[in-house]
Amino acid sequence: MVSFRSAALRAASMAIYAAAAAPAILLAQSGQSSKPVTDNNPDARAVAETPLTDLNVKKGEIPPILLRAQQEPYTLAGLKSCKAIVREVGRLNSVLGDDVDIAGKPKPNTSPGHVAQSVVGSFIPFRGVIREVSGASAEQRRMNAAIQAGMARRGFLKGVGLMRHCPYPARPG
Repeated sequence: MVSFRSAALRAASMAIYAAAAAPAILLAQSGQSSKPVTDNNPDARAVAETPLTDLNVKKGEIPPILLRAQQEPYTLAGLKSCKAIVREVGRLNSVLGDDVDIAGKPKPNTSPGHVAQSVVGSFIPFRGVIREVSGASAEQRRMNAAIQAGMARRGFLKGVGLMRHCPYPARPG
């Protein structure tokens, strides 16, 4: 049985969270971002949308190519030529960002966007619990699984491309 105190605390937390989300609602725009799903360096919009994301009001769409990669990561259906493999790897690159064979030097983990997002998140009491209850954490786990499947598919296709003597990017760089 839920006590009155815990129910009141939960209601107060949600009210604070909703108040923090108000600016993000005003800033939110429809449309999908063209940056790779693996680019986790938040911009001003992502920082403002942090409360909406934590409440699972704003969800990241899993790109269809990653959903297909989860279903059949190792299929070669429709990929009979090197040109077809190059196209498929190019589609994966546009969604996932650069592969490790050309990614260059690692980016620093701390950026102004990360700091700002941490500050916004720190105003939200019981943020971790709220993310679990709202389903935002589960949504993030689904996105991470799709990204992992996409990376596995890209690696598989590059291995097939290497075996078939295909040109880059259908083979490792």
